[in-house]
Amino acid sequence: MEIQKLYSSIFILETQADYEKTMESLLIGLDTLKTATANFSDENKLGQGGFGPVYKGKLFDGREIAVKRLSSNSGQGLAELKTEVMLVAKLLHRNLVKLLGFCLEEEEKLLVYEYLPNGSLDKILFDQGKRLRLGWERRYKIIVGIARGLLYLHEDSQLRIIHRDLKASNILLDEQMNPKISDFGLAKLFGESETQGNTNRIAGTYGYMAPEYAKHGLFSIKSDVYSFGVLVLEIVTGQKSSSFRNLTNLLSHAWLHWNNGTAEELIDPILNDPWPTFEAFKCIHIGLLCVQEDAADRPSMSDIITMLSSHSVTAPAPSRPAFFVSNGNFKTDSANEFGSGLSRSTDSIQRSVNEVTISELDPR
Repeated sequence: MEIQKLYSSIFILETQADYEKTMESLLIGLDTLKTATANFSDENKLGQGGFGPVYKGKLFDGREIAVKRLSSNSGQGLAELKTEVMLVAKLLHRNLVKLLGFCLEEEEKLLVYEYLPNGSLDKILFDQGKRLRLGWERRYKIIVGIARGLLYLHEDSQLRIIHRDLKASNILLDEQMNPKISDFGLAKLFGESETQGNTNRIAGTYGYMAPEYAKHGLFSIKSDVYSFGVLVLEIVTGQKSSSFRNLTNLLSHAWLHWNNGTAEELIDPILNDPWPTFEAFKCIHIGLLCVQEDAADRPSMSDIITMLSSHSVTAPAPSRPAFFVSNGNFKTDSANEFGSGLSRSTDSIQRSVNEVTISELDPR
């Protein structure tokens, strides 16, 4: 059976009994899921994903679940569902959504996940009213959590996994607003010696795609790093990467402010609570480093975690990001003596010529 072969090749289960026990524990009957979701009623519909609708449900034991129902005409077929089951079932991390089971009965293809009451990040971050719930402390916590989840996928799990579709709508939030990376339908598993893959089938979300992937179908852990950088800039600014179509784009907008010493203007104006200058500028700096044109110039997730966890950061000054477009309202040369977006009046920031060193001298 193909699914058994795939599963065994990934997880190298010791015996047939191990395989059968693991698979049996993940199987959930269709009748159970119909009952849990009131037969997939519209009242229980949480939203519409790229591959089909998602429904809220409640199992007999009282557990609340989210059921991803793959539509028959979706791009995610049986192979993608198997991929998602294979990869996610063995991934255990507080910043990854937990797979509870799956169902392949009749014509249905269903994935069952833990239910996260605060929904996806995009529904809060890009809503003018709901965004008030995201103060700076929560935003920073979300950025760090996503970074830790990606580090686990890239380096710390038994596997090396490239997500390939990291974006705000694929970040779910639990009761305490802790972020969890979801939707592994496009994920790719790398072997120990693999560092890069390629595909003729470009899938994902434009605006979050690294240039080497969007243009040439090349993907690696640095492709995820690029997507993370876009997401960080969205979280800091409260603006969608796609909201600048007529003038420029979020990456160019952020870099122009950074390069011209006005990075404070990037901070979401809805943040009325005092936000630490050091942390905010550090996040912008990291975001811009992640979206560099050349994948080799982007930091690894372990480097990013180090920067996020440190009170003093030394890192290269970011150059123009990928897909750079100037709107003509900024100087784009490097004449700015500071070489970064840190305001001349910000005394709590130190800079050098070839590198940017950020030190928290006057924490708030």
